Amino acid sequence: MVAAADQSKNNDSGIFAPLTHAVFRNMWLSNTVSNTGGLIQTVAAAWIMTSISTADHVALVQTATFLPMALFALPAGAIADIYDRRKVQLLFFFLSLVAAALMTIVSLLGLITPWILLGLCFLVGSGSALSAPARGASIAEQVPKGLLSQAVALNNISFNLARSLGPAIGGLIVLAFGATAAFAINAISFIPMLESLRRWKREPEVSRLPPERLVRSINSGLRYVLNMQPVRRAMGRAFIFCLLAAALPSLMPLIARDLLLGNAGTFGLLLGAFGVGAVCGIFVLHPMRAKIGNENTLRLCCLIIAGSLLGLAYSRSVILDFLLLMIAGMGWMISTTAISVLVQLLVPRWVTGRAIASCSASFTLGVAVGSWLWGLVAKDYGLVLALEGAAAGLVLSLLLGYFLPVADRTESTELDEQLADDPDVKLGISGRSGPISIELQYRIAEEQARDFYNLMRQQQQVRSRNGAYGWSISRDIADPERWLERFSCPTWHDYLRLRGRRTIEESELHRQAVRMHIGTEPIKVSRWLNRPAGSVRWRDDAPDRGDEALHIES
Repeated sequence: MVAAADQSKNNDSGIFAPLTHAVFRNMWLSNTVSNTGGLIQTVAAAWIMTSISTADHVALVQTATFLPMALFALPAGAIADIYDRRKVQLLFFFLSLVAAALMTIVSLLGLITPWILLGLCFLVGSGSALSAPARGASIAEQVPKGLLSQAVALNNISFNLARSLGPAIGGLIVLAFGATAAFAINAISFIPMLESLRRWKREPEVSRLPPERLVRSINSGLRYVLNMQPVRRAMGRAFIFCLLAAALPSLMPLIARDLLLGNAGTFGLLLGAFGVGAVCGIFVLHPMRAKIGNENTLRLCCLIIAGSLLGLAYSRSVILDFLLLMIAGMGWMISTTAISVLVQLLVPRWVTGRAIASCSASFTLGVAVGSWLWGLVAKDYGLVLALEGAAAGLVLSLLLGYFLPVADRTESTELDEQLADDPDVKLGISGRSGPISIELQYRIAEEQARDFYNLMRQQQQVRSRNGAYGWSISRDIADPERWLERFSCPTWHDYLRLRGRRTIEESELHRQAVRMHIGTEPIKVSRWLNRPAGSVRWRDDAPDRGDEALHIES
């Protein structure tokens, strides 16, 4: 009861409650400084591109910045779940610092060309992309569980707060001191984050099993996402939304130059207005989600951004554009944060990094592809038509709500902390022995057959996303009350990981199956080693390593 009360208290806390926790506060402030430096660099790079190349290359600055997240998200997510998240962030933030310093040197020497600039933007973005899942997954270690949704929202608002300041500052720096100074400031902005990470005394997580290898970890993360329908739908909607709405940030330099006849300062102020709107969105995000749900929130944001795009297409007033971009920034922040929060609430801790990475990949891939697409449209058909086309696409995307609705969730998914009994093992096997097949024999009353079958279909999704393959359910034609569930795991370690990945909700499915089981005997569980060549002594004088293998596994 006390834990429940604490949880309720945390859930009712204000949006800024996570900042009362010192580790999160230090990380958040440092991250805001780093994000501000990144936006200063983006303004400088985009404005330089407007003076040395065409509209499609201008839009490609956004593509080069966001493409690394799409390309490296899954490996980065796997790395975040396998290795120490603090050390992962230290390594990749340092990579970004080195890349930003290289950009500064190249600019200082006057070697900037369109493709060199795009390549350096890609390199700086790679460090940020590789560190992002570890940063997102670390939030749950820095605040209580009840404050997770507020902390995720604050983490997203860090970028938008930087977007309200960084572009304006960047535009002024470019006008006063040139792009090289802006690039140098971005390099320096990584230092506070590196220092905060150095001072964070993270408690290492203890596991009974060795970590998964990188490729297998990526596969398990993909498998989980593909077998989790609410996550899959949310990421699909995120990609489509960003694909269409990407016209807004990618074409903003052209809006400043061609429609408003402005300079780098104008562009920076437009970006700043977008960021101010995003910051304001944090105050309406949670009330809106609670009142109308995630699906209606996303629909409303699509309409808001579509209206803003149409207004920007026909406006020639700087003040009106500021107002439109503030409204658009609010819609962008609310929609993307709502999906990010939902994904983190839907997945358990063991796969958080990979889920965050997959979600980020859907966002950034949408922005990267959309920026390239709308840049081509603007080049071939004009800026106004590109803005109109993006607005029309966002309006049409409302129909997706009937086919791919976004789910609602208010509580985080927790692993079942109750340890299962250790399997009975008398055969000499190691962690790499496999494949392992598991059979569960149930006895179910005939009048409950349909309910049991439907329950098993839910169980199939649980087994599949947690690491099993080849799942099947069978019924004895000679004894209709007898059912057999069978699935396999690649290795013994994979099976043990599957047993430890069950959430509280998934455990309840198993308990329902147990309650439906009839008869005096409990559910019979059999575990089989397929192709057991490694467990057989082919010669009498070969050593029997069974005892050693069992000792290792225990």
